[in-house]
Amino acid sequence: MTDPRLRAEIHAHPYPLLFATVSGAHLYGFPSADSDHDLRGVHLLPLEHLVGLSTGEETISLEHVRDGAEVDLVTHEARKFMRLLLRNNGYVLEQLYSPLIVHTTAGHDELKHIARGCITRGCVRHYAGFAAGQWRLWEGEQPPRVKPLLYLYRVLLTGIVLLRTGRVNASLPSCNYDIGLPYIDDLIARKVNGDEQGLIAGADVEFHRAEYLRLRAMLMESAERSTLPDAPSDETRRALHDLLVRLRMPPSAAA
Repeated sequence: MTDPRLRAEIHAHPYPLLFATVSGAHLYGFPSADSDHDLRGVHLLPLEHLVGLSTGEETISLEHVRDGAEVDLVTHEARKFMRLLLRNNGYVLEQLYSPLIVHTTAGHDELKHIARGCITRGCVRHYAGFAAGQWRLWEGEQPPRVKPLLYLYRVLLTGIVLLRTGRVNASLPSCNYDIGLPYIDDLIARKVNGDEQGLIAGADVEFHRAEYLRLRAMLMESAERSTLPDAPSDETRRALHDLLVRLRMPPSAAA
């Protein structure tokens, strides 16, 4: 990603970044003209902010407008991010493997290699729980809108594809190429063309309720049949530990 406004966010960050990628609607494949730019990444606190009396921030979050672009930036400290990876967290996997890269390093490449061991059957809990929350949000709207419905389908299809193939793919159009839901393209077109606040007719609510239940069952069945490991291995945990130590240690100390 070469948008200078996003690169300016990287340069303004108070700590060195391991990587920064784009998430949100741009990654999911249905950005509107006025969609926020969601930046996600990992920062490294200096040693004095880890071992001294004053500790640095594990999570940095800010929202503002830069040259007309609404930017939502969230970065986690490397240790926190790696702990989340070890908890079968699909959301951080999507950030790590996002193809929309604003900033990268050799450490980012190594982390992506090691984190293949964090793509597990246990991720089903993340995607099932996230989908249930999105469903409650959407069903509770009066009347329900297009935008939250797209986020619901994005979560379900990303989870199904991950469990079936071991690929982390947060793009709804790309995932739907594998699943083949005929109504997705129309919903995406409505949002992209500015109708994200558009309403879903009453009869369609029952249709989407049935589809949610069907796809949730497909998600759970995909987990049962998956050949992925149940959880990250001890070897993966050790590799993450070793990487973090090397990232922390200045070259002079490692010599």
